[in-house]
Amino acid sequence: MRVERSFRGISMRLAKKYLESVGAETVGEDFVEGDGWRAELAADTVSIGRSIELTEITVTFEGDPAVLDEIVERFAKKAIRAGG
Repeated sequence: MRVERSFRGISMRLAKKYLESVGAETVGEDFVEGDGWRAELAADTVSIGRSIELTEITVTFEGDPAVLDEIVERFAKKAIRAGG
C-alpha cells in the first residue's frame, strides 16, 4: 500500500521527529523506516497568495495496509496540530 500526504507549516526536522514518535528510525536524509512500513519525505516551498510562502512537507508512506492506516493517522494528528 502507498499513501502520500502533504502538510504545511512544519519543518523537515519536526516531521522526522513525529515519525520517530510513531515508531520510525531515520535511515537516510529523507527516509525513515518502521516495523512493516517506511516513509520518504520531501520539502517544498509553496506560495499562499502574493506574499506568503510556507514550507510543505510531503510524506510518502509505503507498507503493510494493516499497519499503515494507523501510522498515517497518528502522524497526521501530530503534524496538523503543529502547523496550526
